[in-house]
Amino acid sequence: MKEVIDITEEEIKRYFDLNKQKKEIETTMNELKKKFHDVLDNSFGKKEKGEIQRGRYKLQRQIRSSVNYDEEGTVKKLEELNLKEFIVERKVPDTDKLESALKLGLVEENDFIEQKKVRITQSIVVKETFSSEG
Repeated sequence: MKEVIDITEEEIKRYFDLNKQKKEIETTMNELKKKFHDVLDNSFGKKEKGEIQRGRYKLQRQIRSSVNYDEEGTVKKLEELNLKEFIVERKVPDTDKLESALKLGLVEENDFIEQKKVRITQSIVVKETFSSEG
């Protein structure tokens, strides 16, 4: 077993304070970004790249685009146009049904032990309390 390292109230408070500052900084940055986009929209046009230099600082807006198609609608349209060769058939497990079958004992969990991936995430939440329990 690992040696337990103590965590002090000061460290928890520092984390709490830094997290609060982070949120304030993110809010301020989002406000500035909105202003920058508004100015760039007015100067260069919406969704157009642009650049503004003030003193030693250069503000640039880059434009990126990506194309996506609504899968269900696109497949339907391709079928209507008899373009079935443009459709890829995907075999996807119905994990909801599989989980139900496992719970009911219809399927052995050991049969899927190598395929099952469980994702675990950790999260730290610090809240200010008004009691001084230590």
